[in-house]
Amino acid sequence: MSKQELIDQLSAKAKDEILILDGAMGTMLQKHSFSEEQFRGERFSDWESPVQGNNDLLNLTQPDAVRDIHSQFIAAGADLIETNTFSASVIAQGDYNMQSIAAEIAEAGAKLARQAADAADKPVGVLGAIGPTNKTLSLSPDVNNPGYREVTFDDVRIAYLEQAHAMAPYVDFFLIETIFDTLNAKAAIKALLDFRAETGKDIPVIISGTITDASGRTLSGQTAEAFWHSVRHAQPWAIGLNCALGAKMMRPHIAAISKIADTRVIAYPNAGLPNEFGEYDELPEQTAAQLEEWAKSGLVNVLGGCCGTTPPHIKAISGAVKGKAPRKVAEPPRAMRLSGLEPFQLAS
Repeated sequence: MSKQELIDQLSAKAKDEILILDGAMGTMLQKHSFSEEQFRGERFSDWESPVQGNNDLLNLTQPDAVRDIHSQFIAAGADLIETNTFSASVIAQGDYNMQSIAAEIAEAGAKLARQAADAADKPVGVLGAIGPTNKTLSLSPDVNNPGYREVTFDDVRIAYLEQAHAMAPYVDFFLIETIFDTLNAKAAIKALLDFRAETGKDIPVIISGTITDASGRTLSGQTAEAFWHSVRHAQPWAIGLNCALGAKMMRPHIAAISKIADTRVIAYPNAGLPNEFGEYDELPEQTAAQLEEWAKSGLVNVLGGCCGTTPPHIKAISGAVKGKAPRKVAEPPRAMRLSGLEPFQLAS
């Protein structure tokens, strides 16, 4: 099956049912409790700096574990799986002095997901995960110098472009996710436009922002509606939210996007909020019960899980929404829609 045929099949399926996204790769990798030596493997045994915690490096040093996690999520019911490439950019890999192999890490992660998807007994789409990096374009890391930025827009765009090229042969979609700074997301969007111009390949894009806390805003200050207005020009295959919040706190923000987005809505909340040890206690049936209500209310087209969600969570979510109709895509009237921190509609 060609890449376009797979995308067409998934798009057609999304008209009749809610698609299921996978859960938290990081949570599953943590369960392995890999040591510093296991993170390094033989190839990086003499690396100059510690690498434990660099989950994306495991694409090279523990590939069987990464591939197996993908397969577990597929067996649990996932129609879509994310590559283990959240931090596979030259900027994010700077934390481990691994900028020189960032593209190799990204390619390996995409290849592992592709292998797991191709081994499945049903069509499974691979989402090339592009994380926000560990730098922000809208905010200064120095409280005494608010104009200072550690990176430029072009730095971020170029990093994302390299990552996109590395993953492209193996992915069906690009996923710009966990967006806390809309300007970073715009750099990713520009990178993918550049990729399209350079290669002639039009790989669909999914965009997912992050409402950071009870303020109901991203870290750079936007509401969910304003965020949508800021990225709508990218014409994403789906728009939504992930991370930071559990289903209960995320619901009103997904509902807001659901009312206005003229594309599919994707949501993958955390398994509740972390406890005092940073762990997630929400049981699969608890997460699934909340997301079942979202499905009954017609809020979503794609559902999955972020931090703390495991294959049992995804299996429970899949079972809870089975047979429930997907959200009907909104058809807002033609108008000029602008955004700063708040959405603004000039006329209709």
